[in-house]
Parts: sequence; C-alpha cells; structure tokens
Amino acid sequence: MPEIAVTKVERVAVDQNESVRVVHIERPEDWAACPECGVVSTTVRQRRTTRPRDLPYGEEQLTVRWHKRQFACAEPLCPRKAFTESVAEIPPRARVTGRLCRAAARRVACGASVAAACREYRLAWPLVHRHLTALADELLAEPEPVEVLGIDETRRGRARWRKRPDGTWDKLERFETNFVDLSGGQGLLGQAAGRTGSAVVDWLTARGPQWKQAVRVVAIDPAACYRTAIRRSLPHATIVVDHFHLIALANKALTSIRQRVTRDRRGRRGRASDPEWANRHRLLRARERLSEHTFTHMWNALIDHEPTGQILTAWIAKEELRTLLACARERQPRSVISHRLFRFHSWCANSAIPELATLAETIDAWWPETLAFITTQVTNARTEGTNRLIKDVARVAFGFRNLTNQRRRVRLACTHQTINPAA
Repeated sequence: MPEIAVTKVERVAVDQNESVRVVHIERPEDWAACPECGVVSTTVRQRRTTRPRDLPYGEEQLTVRWHKRQFACAEPLCPRKAFTESVAEIPPRARVTGRLCRAAARRVACGASVAAACREYRLAWPLVHRHLTALADELLAEPEPVEVLGIDETRRGRARWRKRPDGTWDKLERFETNFVDLSGGQGLLGQAAGRTGSAVVDWLTARGPQWKQAVRVVAIDPAACYRTAIRRSLPHATIVVDHFHLIALANKALTSIRQRVTRDRRGRRGRASDPEWANRHRLLRARERLSEHTFTHMWNALIDHEPTGQILTAWIAKEELRTLLACARERQPRSVISHRLFRFHSWCANSAIPELATLAETIDAWWPETLAFITTQVTNARTEGTNRLIKDVARVAFGFRNLTNQRRRVRLACTHQTINPAA
C-alpha cells in the first residue's frame, strides 16, 4: 500500500482455522487536520475499527483491521464538528482499498471481462469499471505524430436486418475505421465511426495540420473510399495497398471460376468425388508449400477430369500475381517488376476468362499503390493484428452497448499489452 509508511502495524494475528491472516494497523500520529478548515486537532472523541478488504498475501487471505480515531474539530466556527482520520488509499467510508480496485482494473486491461474481475476480487461492476476508466485515462493520451499509418475497418457488433415496405430486406452493418501506428509502438491510435472516406477525413482533420504533415506512408486495403480520403487529407503521403488482400482477390477469382465450371459441367455443386472440389484447398495454397507429390496429384487430376482448363489457368494467374508481389521480398529491379507485370496481364488477357479479366483490371487500377508496396515493403499486417485484438475484446465483453466504453477498452487492449496485473 503506497501510504503504509504513514501507518504502523500494531500486530498480526491468525484466525482459529489458520487460513486468514489478520493485520491490525493504526496511524502513529496523535493529531490530524480537519478536512474542512485545515485546523489541527488533538482531541480524540472516540475510536472506531474498520475492515477494508485488501489484496491477498500470496495464497493466504489477508484481512485488514484499521483502528481509526475520531477527532473533534478545534475551530469553533467550522461547520464540521468532528472528523475521522483517513488516507487516500482508504478514503472515508470505503470498504475496499485502492490497490484492490486498481488490481481489478489492471486485470480487465490485461484481457479479462469486467464481470470476471468482479467475481475474482468480489467487487461491484460499477466500482471496477470506474477504476478501469481512471486507468485508461491515465495511460491513454492523444496520439503522437507517426510516419507510417495503417487504416482498416472492423465490424461493430452483429449485422441487423430491416424489412422494407415492399417485403425485401436491408442488411444493416456498423463499422469502425481503425488507425494504427505501423512505424512506432503506439498501437491503435483511434477509431472513427463508419468505413467511409468522410470518417477518415474527419479523424485526420481533428489531429491537426502538423500531425498530418508527419505522415509519409499510408497502408490500406484496396478500398477506393479510403484512397480518395487519403489523397484529399494527405496529398503528400505515399499510399500502399496491402499485398495480402491482392492475393485474396486472386484466390476469390479462382474459387469463383472453380464453382462456375462445376455448375456448368455437372449441373450441381461440387462433391467430394469431384477432382476440382477435392483439390480446392490445394488450389489456394502457395506453390512452394506444395510437395512435388501433392502438386503432381493435383495437376494430373485437373488435367484428366477438367477438359476446359479454366481452373488451372486461374491457378497459374494467381501464382503469376504472387510472383509479381514477391519482388518486394526479393528486392528486384524495376525491369524485373515490369516483366512480371506484363506476364501477369498477358496471361489474364489471353485466357479470355471474365473473372481473370476483372482481376487484371483491379490490379491495373491499383498499380501505383501496388508498386509503392513493392518499393517500400510496407504492409498492413500490424493493422490486421490489431483487428484481431479488437474482435477478441468484443468477444470477452460479450459485446458493447456503449460506444465510448468500447473504444476505451479496445484502445487500452491494443495499446498497452504489457500491463502487470500484480503491480
């Protein structure tokens, strides 16, 4: 206890079952100042014993007995005639110590729910949440300027459906746009409601011109609204598109082609007996992660049972795109990048497959941002990791009703991940 120095331990006793250690404490001074007028008094009116609950001593339960004194105020004009001595760690009429409440708050900050901390420390929900708010206000500050900024969105809560007057249904989803420090250790910088360009513009504008001027690189997913907002608010920054989502687009096109070919040839969905369905996971796996036996088995099965060749054509297009994006890791010169880009576009154009044509058009539309990724090697991986932490916090809390509480808990969990619960 921080203020244990101003008290003295009178005696330590053990109860009859020898499982609870009782500590009797009292303050050594025989005087106290009135909290109303500040006049020192030495007149003791009566003595009281309080039993504030405290943290356990190791594995043993600890019980505190504080022998207080009630003083009579020495100032006749003071409206307060009597007062009881107290310390900030155990304020007047408190039934728990401050360090017990702070330990519960740190337990929540380390990943537990408020309800779990209440059960563990036998405290009320409002009390734990009040100290959690104080801990968050102490640790969380206005974000400092960053050089590399990551932007991504997460869904807030479950989707809801609204019925229209004509009988159709609308899907209503709530999103939060997350801003993450990719170059430093600040973690989650903040959140904005919605996944629109105006949400990004408003959040960046609130940071100020000096903060925005410090941003050099912004990593995003291939979202046109985010790109437009960044060009508007940060015209000097380099926009980088994350390569993971580009490969995900290629895998999505490959899956769409596989499903369409199966429906056209068999008139139904894929089954386990269909070679293209049996190899669906191998088609999405990277070539270097397939053994020679597995690759040969997949290739021969599709050659023998899929006469159109569209599935293997889409798989080759996906691998060509991966080879192009691998230039960032291999640090290839501009000539090699141009050659691999031409080979990817040529393969997609010559295939005459609509899904591959759409994929090539998407890569072409995002080529400046893709080239920026290849040259800078900046990814949005840390932002994706932050999204996972945000979802974990929501699962632990079984959802949030209050948006302010959600953002506080989320940022505390994503920014300060090394909080010592026993500090």
